[in-house]
Amino acid sequence: MSIEKISQAKAEIADSAAYKTLLSFFDENSFVSVDNLAKSADTYAEVAAGCGTVSGIQVYAFAQNSDFCGGAMSKAQAKKLKKIYDLALKTGCPVVGFYDSKGGRIDEGNALLAGYGEVLNSVGSLSGVVPQISVVLGSCLGAGALNAVSADFVIMTKEAQLSLDTTGENCSAAYNAENGTVSVVADNESDAVRKAQELICYLPQNNIVEAFEFDYAEPDQEGCFAHRSVDAGSIFKLSKDYGKNSRTIFARIEGKTVGVVNTTGKSLESDDAAKIAKFVRFCDAFSIPVVTFVNSEGFTELKSAAKVSSAYSEATTVKISIVTGKAVGALYIALAGTGAEADMVYALPEAVISPVNPEAAALIAIPEKMNVSVGEQKQVAKTYADENLSAENAAECGYVDDVITAEELRYYIARSLSMLSGKRVETLSKKHSTI
Repeated sequence: MSIEKISQAKAEIADSAAYKTLLSFFDENSFVSVDNLAKSADTYAEVAAGCGTVSGIQVYAFAQNSDFCGGAMSKAQAKKLKKIYDLALKTGCPVVGFYDSKGGRIDEGNALLAGYGEVLNSVGSLSGVVPQISVVLGSCLGAGALNAVSADFVIMTKEAQLSLDTTGENCSAAYNAENGTVSVVADNESDAVRKAQELICYLPQNNIVEAFEFDYAEPDQEGCFAHRSVDAGSIFKLSKDYGKNSRTIFARIEGKTVGVVNTTGKSLESDDAAKIAKFVRFCDAFSIPVVTFVNSEGFTELKSAAKVSSAYSEATTVKISIVTGKAVGALYIALAGTGAEADMVYALPEAVISPVNPEAAALIAIPEKMNVSVGEQKQVAKTYADENLSAENAAECGYVDDVITAEELRYYIARSLSMLSGKRVETLSKKHSTI
């Protein structure tokens, strides 16, 4: 091929929507293409791919190219994607995939299935080694959806489609956000690209290095305890429409990334448990400290309690828990107590730590005083909790490390993070847990 034809081919590829998406994602003048001129049948491979930087962080990325055969998966596309994953594995860099495809090249038969399988194997091999983000910009149906949702986080535009069902049933962003498949819903493509850029900046490049530090501002003085503890403007919300009695966010404390679990005062349901467990496991895989704000009366089901308890107990990353309200029974054990193996546990003065809810505790401990009207029972239970289930009592018994005020939260969390920065834990040799 002559220089003129090569230049013409490059210009045609560079003018495609997928190539422009990658240019908008990477820092200016940092993008280097991989297999740029690879062909698929009578056209160019249905994906643009390469490496660049995002805020100076090295990242590999690909974007399915709907301008070429509708972005359909093919042997050529699978080969190109596998090369991206292989390079990411060798160099220890995150992978971001932009999905917009009308399916696969059916004329390639079983070779197409093999291509899907090879890409999925690559995704699995990289899991827990480098962070992976999927950004669904258009159609992502059938087997391609399986590749997309196997990433650590999925960002999806409001108008995109994501489903194993090729008919497009239950494929909306709202549906996928409510069932926990999608972590973030974006307004449009540019918003999705921006959110992917933001998320990358919270994550380490791989599982043996720390996330980059950023300049920071002092926290806001309004909002929940989490907002008042982390750097101002540093909160990145995840899965906000799934598991609505809990919050999982990335944030920064003195410029360093932390994962925050915040319970909202209500009992944790199965969706909350699944969200929290997945988040804690990700943070642990990449040694991101987990800060948990505990305020809940418990779990609604036993299986959920076991799932969360397993995630916390197995995690060897830094774990700091703060009891801000109620921490009752199994929930205290799983999120802050011996079951969680938290490194440091703090409690606010008004916190209540009890093996059962305060009303039941009072009924068991002082049944004679509870033999009053329902309205009076609440006051008797409160008095009993203040005297016997207080943060001070828990501290005296060694169940919390200190009782601190809301104004002291950030200071104690930041100092604990610094103190625990060199944490090392040896674990028993095993393939993985089975809970």
